[in-house]
Amino acid sequence: MKVINVVSKESVSEFLNFPKLLFREDENYIRPLDQDIENVFNPKKNKFFRFGECERFLFKNDKNETVGKIAVFINKKYRQDQPTGGIGFFDCIDHQKTADFIFNFAKEWLQKKGMEAMDGPINFGERDKFWGLLTEGFSEPLYGMNYNPPYYQSLFENYGFQIYFNQLCFGRKIHEPVADHFLAMHQRISKNKEIKAKPLQIKFLEKFAKDFTEVYNQAWASHGEGKQLTEMQTVKMFKSLKPVINEHISWFVYENEKPIAMWMNIPDLNQWIKFFNGKFGLLQKLLFLIIKKFRKNKKMVGLVFGIIPEWQRKGIDGFMIWEGTKHFRETTDFEDYEMQWIGDFNPKMIKIAENLETKVTRKLATYRYLFDETKEFKRQETV
Repeated sequence: MKVINVVSKESVSEFLNFPKLLFREDENYIRPLDQDIENVFNPKKNKFFRFGECERFLFKNDKNETVGKIAVFINKKYRQDQPTGGIGFFDCIDHQKTADFIFNFAKEWLQKKGMEAMDGPINFGERDKFWGLLTEGFSEPLYGMNYNPPYYQSLFENYGFQIYFNQLCFGRKIHEPVADHFLAMHQRISKNKEIKAKPLQIKFLEKFAKDFTEVYNQAWASHGEGKQLTEMQTVKMFKSLKPVINEHISWFVYENEKPIAMWMNIPDLNQWIKFFNGKFGLLQKLLFLIIKKFRKNKKMVGLVFGIIPEWQRKGIDGFMIWEGTKHFRETTDFEDYEMQWIGDFNPKMIKIAENLETKVTRKLATYRYLFDETKEFKRQETV
């Protein structure tokens, strides 16, 4: 097996193009944008290079045909019981010996860096993109979500990887009946004239970003994986989302103009970018505007749902859900709703998803492989 470090223009191109060739007969595969992948490996774009390192490789057989690829990395802020590195952007033909060679290569690379375990497939970055191996629900992936054929699960598990945690996505049909208890909540809260629900408005983007920050930091401060956001961070995030924001599908609730709840959703970008074959230059950006205007997007994606502590379990969720739902049913063409993944180590967030009357639509897995097989394997602790 020939191993090629991906540094040249030709090898970068092969790294990006190989999955398309591998999945050419899979109608559900949507090629990610090349720039989204390349940004991961660009030290000027990816802050994780400040406290880590990353390399990527191609693997070729005796006929000089690409049969696999992988990225291997360490992140000094990724603190675990034992020093743990990461692998990601793994793709491989359906051949266990080839996969074993690739995994062994990654293991040896990480051992030289002092690692004692490897997690994968994960991202050299935040968990919101390119994280996990798809094990159930092989439909078109959401934007930024990993996709792979079913046989990858066997490649990982036959090598010895074990599930560190499962990642659950929840969804529902937009026009399915809303539960009676939500309607009852809405009817009861509607009598309180101090409570108002409002959709996000782009012309007041910074104001809604401030309100989002206030609710988010109160709602998630006590949860595992919770991170405090600054208003500056949120404004930057909202501005980056501005081209794709749909003003009908993100909702806020106020008590006397004080923000107490929010429900952030955006259209699934993959429903538009799947026509671009990974490219997003000037021509594709122009096409994006045209497609966005004339092609109906049938899927919306749930980003965040939050209620400040003093208003939790008081019916605000039902009020906001029905206010938003009855509005975007009338004003948009969305038919499907799916939430970004929630780790099975976080039952509180799973309960929130279930309370939205959703069902599991797909499952991904974050795997871990301990280099010392005599050590006890532990799953991610529940928060």
